[in-house]
Amino acid sequence: MFASLEIIKAILTNKRGCIGLILLAIPFAMAIAPQYIAPYDPWEIVDTPFLPPSWEHPLGTNDIGQDVFSELVYGARISLLVGITAAVSTVTIGTLVGLVAGYYGGVIEEGLMAITDVMLLIPILPFMILLASILGQGYINIIITIAIFSWPGIARLVRSQVLSLKERDYVEAARALGASDRRIMFKHILPQLLPLLVAFTLMRVGGAMIAEASLSFLGLGDPSKKSWGAIIYWARNSGAISSGLWWWITSPGIMITITVLGFTQIGYAIEEYVNPRLKKM
Repeated sequence: MFASLEIIKAILTNKRGCIGLILLAIPFAMAIAPQYIAPYDPWEIVDTPFLPPSWEHPLGTNDIGQDVFSELVYGARISLLVGITAAVSTVTIGTLVGLVAGYYGGVIEEGLMAITDVMLLIPILPFMILLASILGQGYINIIITIAIFSWPGIARLVRSQVLSLKERDYVEAARALGASDRRIMFKHILPQLLPLLVAFTLMRVGGAMIAEASLSFLGLGDPSKKSWGAIIYWARNSGAISSGLWWWITSPGIMITITVLGFTQIGYAIEEYVNPRLKKM
């Protein structure tokens, strides 16, 4: 509770944090209330195909006459949902691996870190494409794919912090009082890592959104749903680049950039709050 309030205060009192919140206000407003922002149903054919931007259609129309701005607004929900879920999954896996490895040490640590090192050596994007192709189309499969290949860096960082925290006096006192390993890990060590884990998660959202856009761009997303990556995919397939239809191809890219910057700025704000504490460990 107190850690959460400290994190919120750190964001609100930091210039980067405030900038991040302002940037994220746009995509989150789109995701929360698209029906009040989008002028049309994103699936509705409303006008002639390939119309340039106008007052009626701020970002023009696509190849079948759907309003691109409405697509963009409704696509925010899926893009944010995939990015946040994939980032949380990534940090959860990495935290569990790092926590267990750092706390127990010995053969367990060596085994888990060996797996981590192997995963770090794998070229991520080609293997993501391969696994997503095997699992098939769908955003659940994209989330699974991103989480499987993105946790190793988190695991190493968490392990290094746990190695320091497990030697603290309050941990030794809990151990002397007969606390179980699970209680020590989740009640005494993990809460100390919370600000750091929040920063890790926010930093990973941007990468997860870019990964989702990349996989959707390759046709591995769900064609029955709107997302920013899917908009780019259909724009490319319809020749938007060669035809100079800049309003269709660039608008989702700009929204992805704004969102990634927003999460990154908030992550930096939390990191600036965490770093002085890390120096004392």
